[in-house]
Order: sequence, then C-alpha cells, then structure tokens
Amino acid sequence: MIEREERTGLTAGDKLVKGAAILGLAAVLSKLIGTVQKIPLQNVAGDETFGIYSTVYPFYIFVLFLATAGFPIAVSKFISEQAAQGDTRGMRDVLLVSLVLMSVTGLGGFALLYWGADQLAHWIGNELTAASIRSVSFAMLFIPAMAVLRGFFQGQQNMVPTAVSQVSEQTVRVVVMLVLLVVLTSRGAEPGIVAAGATFGSAAGAVAGLITMAVYWRRSANWQLVRLEQDKTRHEQRREAWRRYAGWTRKLSAYALPVCLGAIVVPMLGIVDTFTVPRLLEAYGWDERTAMERFGVYNRGQTLAQLVGMLFSSVAVAIVPAIAEAKSHGRLDWIQQQTDRILRASWLVGWAAAIGIAVCAQPINVLLYTNTDGTVVMAVIGASVIFSVMNIVSASLLQGMGAPLWPALHLLAAVLVKVGLNLWWVPHYGILGSAAAAVVAFALAMVLNQWTVRRLMHARMYVDRYWLRPLLAWLGMGASLWLLQEGMSWLTGSMAMPNRLEAGLHTLILVPAGMTVFIILALRTGAIEWSELEQVPKLRKGVVWARRWLRM
Repeated sequence: MIEREERTGLTAGDKLVKGAAILGLAAVLSKLIGTVQKIPLQNVAGDETFGIYSTVYPFYIFVLFLATAGFPIAVSKFISEQAAQGDTRGMRDVLLVSLVLMSVTGLGGFALLYWGADQLAHWIGNELTAASIRSVSFAMLFIPAMAVLRGFFQGQQNMVPTAVSQVSEQTVRVVVMLVLLVVLTSRGAEPGIVAAGATFGSAAGAVAGLITMAVYWRRSANWQLVRLEQDKTRHEQRREAWRRYAGWTRKLSAYALPVCLGAIVVPMLGIVDTFTVPRLLEAYGWDERTAMERFGVYNRGQTLAQLVGMLFSSVAVAIVPAIAEAKSHGRLDWIQQQTDRILRASWLVGWAAAIGIAVCAQPINVLLYTNTDGTVVMAVIGASVIFSVMNIVSASLLQGMGAPLWPALHLLAAVLVKVGLNLWWVPHYGILGSAAAAVVAFALAMVLNQWTVRRLMHARMYVDRYWLRPLLAWLGMGASLWLLQEGMSWLTGSMAMPNRLEAGLHTLILVPAGMTVFIILALRTGAIEWSELEQVPKLRKGVVWARRWLRM
C-alpha cells in the first residue's frame, strides 16, 4: 500500500511539474508576443496613445476577471475531483453549468463596457478613452466559453490545449493590432482612435483562442463521453436533472466567487491607478495630455512585471488541480512537500528576477521604449515582482486547499493601502510615488498570504533555506550585473553606437550572464539542491551532465 502511494505521489508530482512547465513556456511565449504589441504602439503612436491604452486595458482585465477568473479554477478543481472518482456525468454537469453561468457573466461584462463607455471615460477623466473601452468590450462575448474549456482540460491535468490557445490568442491579437496601428497612423487618426484599434486586437485574439479550444474539444475523447451522457439524460426525470444543475450551480458559485474576488484584486490595483494617477498627476503640476503621457511612461515597467507574473500564474494554474486531487486522496504529506518546494523556488527565482530588472532597467528601457524616461520607476516596479510572484503562488496553494477567501481578503487590504498611498505620494512624487505604493501594497499582501499558508499548510520559511543560502546568489548576481554593465558602458561608449543598438547589445549579454551567475551561485550555496533538479522530468540527464562538468 505504501509503495503504491509513493508511485501515485511521484506520478502526481511529475504531472504537476510537466503541466507547470508546459504552461510556463506557453505563458512566456505568449507574453513575449504581447510585449511586441506594446513596443510598436509606444514607438509609433507615442506615450499619449500608450497612456490611453494603458488606462483602458487594466479596466478590461478587471471586468474580464470579474466575469471569468473564478470559474476556470473552480471548473479545474471539480473536474479533477469528478475524474478521480470516475464520475462522467458529474464532469458533464460541471461543464454544462459553467458554460451557462459564464455566458451570462460575459454578456454582463460586454454590456457594462459597451454601453457604459462614456460614463467610465468621464470617471477616468479623459474622454478619449471611450472608444477604446467600446472596442475591447467585444472580447467579453468569446472569452467565457474559452475559459471554461481551459478549466475543463486543466482539471484533467492536460495543459497542452490551454498552452496552444494562449499562444494563438496572443498571436492573432498582436497581428490585428499591428495592422490597425499601421492603417490608423498612416491616415493621421487621433490618439484615442489609434488606441481603440490596439484594444480591438483583444477581441480578435479571444475569437482565435476560442476556436483553438473548440478544435481540441472536438478531437478529444470527452466529446464522445458527453454525447453518451446526454443521450442517457433524455430518459431521466427533468426534476432530477434540474436538481443536479442547481446543486452544481451552488457549488461552483460558492467556490468561484471567493477565487474571483481574489483574482480581480490584482487588476483592481491597476484600476486604482487608472482612476487616481492621471488626476493626481494634474495635482502634481501636469496638464491633462501631459498627465496621460506620464501615465504611459509609468506603465512601461508593468510589461516586465507582467511577464514574470504570467510565468508564475501558469505554474499556479497547474498547482490548483494537483493540490485538490492530492487532498481528495488524503495525501497531506505530499502536499506539504510540494508546498515547500514551490514556495522556495518562487522565492528564489522571484528575488532574482526583481534584482535583475532593477539593475538592468536602463538598457531595457532604451531597447524597448527608445529613451531612459522612467528608468527609476521601472526599477522600482521591478522590485515589486518578488511580492506579486509570492502572492500568485501562495493564493493558488490556498485555493487548491479549498481556502480561496483568504487571498481575496489580503489583496483587498493591499488595494486599500494602494489607494491611500497613491493619494499621499503621487501629488508629491509623481509616478515614482505610485510605483513605490505598489511595492508596499504587494508586500503587505504577501506577508498576510504567507502567514495563512503557514497556519493552514504547516509550511515555514526557514531562515537558512529562504535567506542565508540564497543571499549570496542574489548579491553575487546583482553585483556581477552592475559591474558588467558599467564595463560595457565604458567599452561601447567610445564606439558611437546608436542608443538602441547599444542597449540591445547590453541586454543580450546581461540577461544570460546574470542567469548563469545566479544558477552557479545558487548551486554552490545549496539554495538549489542537485537532487531536486534531478527529480524534474526531462532534466535528469542534463543535470547529471552539468553536475559532472561543474564538478559539484
């Protein structure tokens, strides 16, 4: 029996690592494609158009999460449980009820954005945002069904359909945006219209993502199983069927609502900036158009922070069904082991990413956005990466354990802190004050989440494993990057190279150099154990070879 459980635990761990790797790779690729979208938008249309786009997009994400965020995770959790029990009818009921509920919320989100665009633009304080709000609203008609199908496959720990749909969604979105950007700017369109063209790419991408998921669904064995179950239910009493549907509606809503509330708090931080920063910048001394330009500069750093966040969001998506399945089998020891491993990896890599962004902010800023404006702000926003990463991962661990309400409450507290600090700091320090407020707000949420994880899952952040061993790797990487950057600046400064070419060369060398130094130091100090790397599927042979080559 023990041997069987060990095999089961290993299989579950392999599934978790494999699913996280697939979604992580897809998230990085899709986010890189999304970064390509923002760079030409700012380079071609300018900071004002980029500011309008950055003002509208967080609001779209907020309404999108409000309509869809909780249900895909809820679907993956309940599908995982029903699949473990072999209950095909239960899987079918979860899917059907989720599609109905999500369609209703999606229509509500569309109506709110489309017919409320003028009022929302008035509240934002810039009438040019109305066209972009209407443009992006059409995505709400297609995303709900796509999100449900993603949750269905994730519940079976099949991450490939979600990964492919993410990439196809982002690819079509960027292509449509680029075409509209070229057409509209060549005709001399106003910044508000150009921004509306950019946001319309989200609707086109949603259509592509839904088509991709529909193709995977049609080709899967689940299609035939659901058809058979549908044939059976035609002979059942309607009252019994409606009773089951009502039961699943209550279960899904009860689980999804707290998850949804927790998920929307992250874009709520963006909404706080949307409704406060442009107006507060006017109190700082800027006029309306210049304030929107400064808001565009402020959002340059969000791209890098979102890239790291998307990577860990994908890991989080794989965590929830795996933890839920292990809990249903009573494998608490496996859950505690995986929790410690995931938290340590997130902490280690999150700090490395934050330090890397902060040190390399200047060449990255010039490479992506043509100048150094807002470099300090980008570095400060980069420092918030570690806290947002830990929030994402710890929230997913708690959701998998069936305690989704706590992350929602903690992030709500962070939102309130962000509002207060924005009102205090932005009128005095401009966009730098808003960036610093984000760091404090995310740090507060992280501390509260980690306290709850420790209490419910008995996971502790030991000083030795979380601070002492990694500290040398972090400091060594940061010092190496700074020295290398200074040396390269001295070397290339006498070559009269174009600014963006010089910044690109620096970034191309600094990023892999920093990663290499960090990995070597982490292995030398024991922050990363070779035995842990050898447990990762597909890496075992490479790890053994690297260990021999480095003679560790």
